[in-house]
Amino acid sequence: MTWTDITTIEQLEGLIGRPAYRAAHKVRAALLPIDREWLAASPFCVLATADDQGRCDASPKGDPPGQLVHVLNDRTIAIAERPGNRRADGYHNVLVNPHVGINFFVPGRGDTLRINGRARLLSDADFFDRLEVKGHHPILALVVEIEEVSYHCAKAFMRSQLWHPETWRPDALPSVAAISKATIPDSPETLEQLEAYYGPAYEQGIYTQTT
Repeated sequence: MTWTDITTIEQLEGLIGRPAYRAAHKVRAALLPIDREWLAASPFCVLATADDQGRCDASPKGDPPGQLVHVLNDRTIAIAERPGNRRADGYHNVLVNPHVGINFFVPGRGDTLRINGRARLLSDADFFDRLEVKGHHPILALVVEIEEVSYHCAKAFMRSQLWHPETWRPDALPSVAAISKATIPDSPETLEQLEAYYGPAYEQGIYTQTT
């Protein structure tokens, strides 16, 4: 098998071309009112981080619309952290490398809002009350000082048909419990125990810390 590597910007631009004016000039350094509207409508984002060696992580974050993101000002946002598995891979990265990229989604929309900037972690702040969901305060908050804001086009969603229910096949793969057992075979839990763990109680406890 022969592989042809792309090793220069010239080679890359020779294949994909250069961006049109609109794409080349879409990046801004602060939020506009329409960006605030988008953030208020978004219930889900993916946070990209890297450690000091360049090893990357992409972590999903989700809350009800209007409660995922708190806009502190046109150059600063905060995202609440809720109970999870405690690995905190992305937050470990932020402690050694503050640069982050975040992609904010609105269900049914193909375009997305992208924010890049420098992040820090807070264990408490005067705005934490506004990050409360179902009576629960966040564990911590990721505060991002915005460096770049832009919108990304819908073509990836058009190609994938991600929002088309007729393409959804969640039962094409094993259950979460079965995948957990297959990927961590020495786990002490049985498959039946894992199925019970990921059952109805799992969703009921998403805002409370579990083991």
